[in-house]
Amino acid sequence: MGMTQVCIIGAGPAGLLLGHLLRAEGIDCIVLERQTPDYVLGRIRAGVLERVTVELMERLGLNARLKAEGLVHDGFNLADGERLIRIDIAKLTGGHVVVYGQTELTKDLMDACGERGLEVVYGAADVALHEIESDTPYVTYSKDGREHRVDARIIVGCDGYHGPSRQAIPASAGQSYEREYPFGWLGILADVPPCNHELIYANHERGFALASMRSETRSRYYVDVPLTEKIEDWPDERVWDELAIRLGPDAAAHITRGPALEKSIAPLRSFVFAPMRHGSLLLCGDSAHIVPPTGAKGLNLAASDVHYAASALTAFLKRGDADAVAGYSDKALARVWKAERFSWSLTRLMHRFPEDGPFERAMQVAELDYIAGSVAAQTSIAENYVGLPV
Repeated sequence: MGMTQVCIIGAGPAGLLLGHLLRAEGIDCIVLERQTPDYVLGRIRAGVLERVTVELMERLGLNARLKAEGLVHDGFNLADGERLIRIDIAKLTGGHVVVYGQTELTKDLMDACGERGLEVVYGAADVALHEIESDTPYVTYSKDGREHRVDARIIVGCDGYHGPSRQAIPASAGQSYEREYPFGWLGILADVPPCNHELIYANHERGFALASMRSETRSRYYVDVPLTEKIEDWPDERVWDELAIRLGPDAAAHITRGPALEKSIAPLRSFVFAPMRHGSLLLCGDSAHIVPPTGAKGLNLAASDVHYAASALTAFLKRGDADAVAGYSDKALARVWKAERFSWSLTRLMHRFPEDGPFERAMQVAELDYIAGSVAAQTSIAENYVGLPV
């Protein structure tokens, strides 16, 4: 049986980031992870970092590689078939985003665990939360055929949409808000240079496409497809052909084709569970909310949750400030809902929904035309994309 101040469930970027922030404050914590380190690092996820995420890595002094390898982006592009509408983030907001893969960020956090004294238990199966409404919650899990128990003062669920943490909250104690989208994103990762030095989000009559990257030599592209599609029906050539059509002739002329390192279809959903705290349990990241990847907000929202959670737990565990923990959910949700709104509206703008008719399409055209000619509209998009203040 182990004792700790904070038991964190899930060793993705949210759990590791929180663990490192708490250890830096001298707070005891342990992180439990169902999978192996290799499995965690094999997950291909986000790549656009907001200021909040970059600043947390800076604060921890774990940003050396991020500083050396991250690509600073001062803008991004919306394409409507006719033109590229550039959103100049730097000029409109004074800020920028950094392109650096979630896998790389996770690796930086993982590699520092030993020297920073952050204990992570990998291969923790059957994790269950107990007595979360009391001041003495505990977590049980099995590993190597043995049952283990961790007693803590606070449990933090960083275990994603399907993890046990949110499920431990009684249905009557919270509310779910959800919107499932009628398509998924088919993604291809390849070791080829990107077709543009900035991201391109394209709205084409055949559907949405995104040209993105992880580095100067590794590209990430997406096309939206109906949820009924099978990855086997999309050989690499078909994906490249479709991208060339949807991204338009200018981008197509600069696309370098190459074999897929990874190819998958991810469903899209908007989801929020509120409140993000129940008794001695806090939720962070995907365990409490999911955004469609259109706004590049998933990892960044997890980071802002962690920012709020770390300061609340530090105030509570070092200074006895119970109000800090009580206020965590409202603080985090205020930012979550704005990011949900932005991700939903950008998804609505850039995709053709099956139920849409000529009117809805005309509205998209008018909206894109308005954005192209309005500094105010571009500023609003830039301010949300670069990340609202925490």
